[in-house]
Amino acid sequence: MHIKQIEIGGRILSLRTGSVARQANGACWIQYGDTVVLTAATMSKNPREGIDFMPLMVDYRERTFAAGKFPGGFFKREGAPQAQE
Repeated sequence: MHIKQIEIGGRILSLRTGSVARQANGACWIQYGDTVVLTAATMSKNPREGIDFMPLMVDYRERTFAAGKFPGGFFKREGAPQAQE
């Protein structure tokens, strides 16, 4: 595991690689204060013919408990991703 840390704005920014998302071609665990972001990148071994750009997909999921919102009603768990996720 490789860890780099720097202090910015009175808080520690920490970058960790090598121990998360091992099936990805590259991944980084970024932590700044209480905020944590996992970034991962994958690629195909063979380029696709006929495209002159790099397709990019972003998969963002904000868990309700992480945002301070707790689901109400009968089911108290998160369940499946919502339409906006």
